[in-house]
Amino acid sequence: MKKILIVLVVILVIAGFFFFGFDDLLTLQGIQARLSQFYEWRDESPLLVGGLFFLAYVLVAAFSLPGAAIMTLLAGALFGLWWGLLLASFASSIGALFAFLAARFLFRDSFQTKFASKLKSINDGIAKDGGFYLFTVRLLPIFPFFLVNILMGLTTIKAWTYYWVSQLGMLAGTFVYVNAGVQLAQIESLGDVISPTLLGSFALLAIFPLLAKKALDWYKAQQVYKGWHKPKSFDRNMVVIGAGAGGLVSAYIAATVKAKVTLVEANKMGGDCLNYGCVPSKSLIKSAKVAHHMRHGADYGLQNVEVNYDFKSVMSRIQRIIKKIEPNDSVERYSGLGVEVIKGYATIVNPWTVEIKDNNGQVQQLTTRNIVIAAGSRPFIPPIDGLENIDYLTSDTLWQKLSHQQSPPKRLVIIGGGPIGCELSQAFARLGSNVTQIERGSRLLKKEDPEVAEYAKDCLETDGVNVLLNHDAIRCTRDDINSALQSLTVKDKQGVEATIEFDALLIAVGRQARTTGYGLENLGIDTFDTGGTLVTNDYLETKFPNILAAGDVAGPYQFTHVASHQAWYAAVNSLFGGLKKFKVDYRVIPWVTFIDPEIARVGLSETEAHEQDIKFEVTRYDIGDLDRAITESQATGWVKVLTVPNKDKILGVTIVGNNAGELLAEYVLAMKHNLGLNKILGTIHPYPTMSEANKYAAGAWKRNHAPEKLLKWVERYHRFKRS
Repeated sequence: MKKILIVLVVILVIAGFFFFGFDDLLTLQGIQARLSQFYEWRDESPLLVGGLFFLAYVLVAAFSLPGAAIMTLLAGALFGLWWGLLLASFASSIGALFAFLAARFLFRDSFQTKFASKLKSINDGIAKDGGFYLFTVRLLPIFPFFLVNILMGLTTIKAWTYYWVSQLGMLAGTFVYVNAGVQLAQIESLGDVISPTLLGSFALLAIFPLLAKKALDWYKAQQVYKGWHKPKSFDRNMVVIGAGAGGLVSAYIAATVKAKVTLVEANKMGGDCLNYGCVPSKSLIKSAKVAHHMRHGADYGLQNVEVNYDFKSVMSRIQRIIKKIEPNDSVERYSGLGVEVIKGYATIVNPWTVEIKDNNGQVQQLTTRNIVIAAGSRPFIPPIDGLENIDYLTSDTLWQKLSHQQSPPKRLVIIGGGPIGCELSQAFARLGSNVTQIERGSRLLKKEDPEVAEYAKDCLETDGVNVLLNHDAIRCTRDDINSALQSLTVKDKQGVEATIEFDALLIAVGRQARTTGYGLENLGIDTFDTGGTLVTNDYLETKFPNILAAGDVAGPYQFTHVASHQAWYAAVNSLFGGLKKFKVDYRVIPWVTFIDPEIARVGLSETEAHEQDIKFEVTRYDIGDLDRAITESQATGWVKVLTVPNKDKILGVTIVGNNAGELLAEYVLAMKHNLGLNKILGTIHPYPTMSEANKYAAGAWKRNHAPEKLLKWVERYHRFKRS
């Protein structure tokens, strides 16, 4: 009842405001027309008029009525700069507090309950820096203040904090408006409009948000760097730590724009992707796929072939491929581009100094205006009893440890049901290993839709992988007499244990950012509790604006192409941030799981759309109907497109099938540049190609949205033409 009464009061006040014409009064023209009358009332009863004005201003702000800016101007016109500032400042803050409390009382509980999972990060931010966020919004009046009052009322910020921060944050803007009101009161003729004082007031109004932002940034920087001594000059414009995708691209961009840049790498140039990840794993997958096709030659009218091979040769091929790509990421190439490359370990001594110990033991310190941290990630090792007694493999170490074996592990256990675990499970199974894959969750590929995860499981099991879902790895054992006898004990959700013997154990449960050993702890640069990535803002800056991060250390995605994407923002924002900064764009991020057939996705999945309460339509095309897929004897999979209801705007795409990763690129382009399915449908796709699947998916959407009423009239037209 209390909430209903408050809502009724708000409705009545707003209705009365417009019914009695106060909306016309609180305009610049309305105030000017009655200014002389206001002066008479003020001169007769200054205290009464001041009190009534204060009350009226509180009501305007509390009920979010239009005219707060006019009231502030009127305060200056009636009461002068200082008295006007006093009245307007407190009235606006008190009114804002009432609006804040009303929104909190009416809506906050239900809002927080309904969107609890999505608001967790916001609430955490409010708890940590809520006052600063509010101060920034109040100081930079980009959003309407009434909207700030309502939205902040839905958060967990304390009411007292909201009041005093609003009082302080709005003071500067209120001063500017009151001062302008003082000048407006002096207008007697058209000539007064171009008076220097008045023009100066309006100019200050126009540039105030920019000046306030610059002042705020300067103050924030002073606080962050307090206690650190900044060099008067610098040895480098940029020092980049890590020569993976993020570091290489950052250094490349810096050198291209003629900045003096040093790139430091402790291990191998090219980082994880070239040496341990993308390149070797996809090379292994290709060899396994060829072996699979040979065994299934009958699918192509040939004879099935029993594949005999030397696993050592397969691993040698992988190293040859790495060697062939290495020159693209080599010291020689980047040195030729103008990058100073140092092989060694980097430690950040202070926000502008990096100490480098090279591989020869020589130590030097470089001062630099900017630092980009692109140190990558390492495999995450879960806490399993006895694991330390096992010479286990990871996606980083298996290439070296298995390189001299004549055959793959006969019994291979893989822990992890993500993309890495699924790709390697299928590849080793196709190469002859007896693979058991352990996943503690209820399905593989937890980021994909359930039907996609189930399809992936079916594909792996068809190739001989024993997939155990809902199983925890709890204990590893090694026989004391025969060390080759190793086993893993797993437990299902009912508590039933089982023992799996293995010849090799591969840990593939994900990766964690490399953030230790670089001096970040001494600088107080924080990491997120989940994922362990560095805390950065929208510009990839850490707490120190001149220290930025890119790639796996920055999150939120662990893809080579995202690291390269972030590197552009890190490099440009560090080198030119004083002139212009760019917020990193994560709107359209594609990814591919390279099992056979491939799984590719960009944008929302159905599961994510439901979780985020986003309305959508689904259009599906079965690749089994595609001519090229049939000729390839790979007529399996589908294209699923999520669109805005009754519109061709693409929200997300999932493709399952042969070359899904290649097919996805067209949708990535479309989403990036806001092209809809009609544009894809109107694009000529060569026949017969897999890319026609995209056209047919767009055609399916078009058929589902055919203008039935118009077609009926067209049918009548054709009937008329036949008569």
